[in-house]
Amino acid sequence: MTAHRIAFLLWPGTKALTLALAEDALRVAQRLHPEVVYEISFLHAEPLAEGAWRLPGEAWTGKLEGFQRLFLLADEPPLQMSPALSSAIKHLVRTGCVVGGLSAGVYPLAQLGLLDGYRAAVHWRWQDDFAERFPKVIATNHLFDWDRDRLSACGGLAVLDLLLAVLARDHGAELAGAVSEELVVERIREGGERQRIPLQNRLGSSHPKLTQAVLLMEANIEEPLTTDEIAQHVCVSRRQLERIFKQYLNRVPSQYYLELRLNKARQMLMQTSKSIIQIGLSCGFSSGPHFSSAYRNFFGVTPREDRNQRRSGSPFDTQPAVTERG
Repeated sequence: MTAHRIAFLLWPGTKALTLALAEDALRVAQRLHPEVVYEISFLHAEPLAEGAWRLPGEAWTGKLEGFQRLFLLADEPPLQMSPALSSAIKHLVRTGCVVGGLSAGVYPLAQLGLLDGYRAAVHWRWQDDFAERFPKVIATNHLFDWDRDRLSACGGLAVLDLLLAVLARDHGAELAGAVSEELVVERIREGGERQRIPLQNRLGSSHPKLTQAVLLMEANIEEPLTTDEIAQHVCVSRRQLERIFKQYLNRVPSQYYLELRLNKARQMLMQTSKSIIQIGLSCGFSSGPHFSSAYRNFFGVTPREDRNQRRSGSPFDTQPAVTERG
C-alpha cells in the first residue's frame, strides 16, 4: 500500500471546523477501507502568540518535502507570507506537488503567482477584492475547483465537498459515497455548483414572480430598470408587483432595488480601491452627490466615512442600518 502524504498549512485564526471537515473525510476513508492510507501533517505557517489557543500541528520549520498534496488553509486573507515559506512552497510545487487553497488559503497561492491562468473558487465575500488584486486568476463562484494540479474550495462545507472529490479521484466514487453516508452528508455536490443559496430560500418565498423580479434587479445593478419595466418583464401589472413585494418583503420594489444597489456599493467600498464616484456609477447612481446622499440615508454615514472607519479598524456595524421596514 502506498501512502498519500498530505499536509495542511494553517494560518492563525483558522477555524477548527474548517480543518475538521477536511481531516474527517480522510480519517473516515481510512477507517472504512484500511487499504486507504493517508499520512496527514498539520503545519503552522506563522508562530502563535504565547498562550494562544491553537489547532493541532507543529510549527513550520523551514522545509516542505515529500508531500503529494499541500493545502493552504486560512479563514481570513493572510496579510503577508515570509520569503522563506514562499520559497519552500514554490520549490514543493516544482517537484510535482498538487497544491490547494481552502477558504482564504487561495490568497497566498495567488500572491505567489501559483494560480495565474487557473480557475479558483473564491468565497463570495471576497470576490471583488480578489478579482481586483489578482486579475490573472480566473476567480469563480463555484463551491470548489479542480483545475489541473490546482485545487480550491470557497470555504465552509465546500471544503468537505472538495475532499470527497479527492477521495473519488484517488479511490473511486464508491468510497466517496460511503464516506459521505458515514458523515451524514445529504448529497455529494459537484464543484461547479454555485455558492449562494437559492434565491427563493434567501427571500423566504417561492413566489415565482418575486423570484424573477429580484433576479432581474440583481442582473441590472449598473443600469437599473424602472418598476414598470420589471413588471413588464415578469408579465404582471405594476400594482400587482408592488403587492407581491409588500406581502413577502414588506417593501415596494423600488425600495428593495435601492437597498440591493447600496449593499453592493458597500461591498465594493470595502473590497476594492475604486473611487467613490466609480462605485456609485457602477451601482446605478447618476452622480457622486446622489450616491452619497442615498448611502447616508440608508447606512447613517457617507461612503467616505464608512470606508475610512473600516480601514482604520474602527468598530462599526457591518449590516445595513435598517433591514426591515415596519
